Amino acid sequence: MSARSELEELVRAIRAGETDPFDRRWHPAVLPPGFREAAVLVLFGKLDDIPAVSRRPLAPAELDVLLLERAATLGSHPGQVAFPGGRKDPEDATLVDCALREAQEETGLDPSGVDVLGELPPLGMAVSSFLVSPVIGWWASPTPVDVVDYGESAQVFRTPVRDLLDPDNRVTVVFHRGARFASPGFLVSDVLVWGFTAMVLDSLFNALGWTVPWNRDREYRIEL
Repeated sequence: MSARSELEELVRAIRAGETDPFDRRWHPAVLPPGFREAAVLVLFGKLDDIPAVSRRPLAPAELDVLLLERAATLGSHPGQVAFPGGRKDPEDATLVDCALREAQEETGLDPSGVDVLGELPPLGMAVSSFLVSPVIGWWASPTPVDVVDYGESAQVFRTPVRDLLDPDNRVTVVFHRGARFASPGFLVSDVLVWGFTAMVLDSLFNALGWTVPWNRDREYRIEL
């Protein structure tokens, strides 16, 4: 089965309620009212001309995902690596429209080259009071991407999934916000992927059966 077919089957199973790879603490039913709608584009595609650093025989080998690094000057989640996306605007008919619009505004991609595989149920981001719907996409016809507004993003990049899966690049990110919190993390492309983005990737990789054992006791501490 191809990577696209595996993603399509997982999206179908999640939308049908047959499986739920995400931590139940993110679900709207356990969150207070007043959360705003948002969407992110989790865009997978065939690996571009920049190969994976990892030489491990990890599957899927020829696959990458689109990420960006938020500008350090932003008031919300400054400097963090994220999926393209943002809050739903009045002109967005659907959350899929929201994810594609935000991705175009942030990276310059052509939405017509994206095959939307499906919108997943919303997940709660308590720290910013958003209900975020991951929209899973397949980059059928990739177009060049780059930072559109340096006031919003520091860099835009495609990360090989093989590098994300490499156990040498996996860490448990530890931080304190009144209490001790831990998040899965990925050290790739000279950046740290953690928080919401890392948790979504980690959950999807686990559900797809792509994750390989890694040392969860290897901690990476950050100061907020």
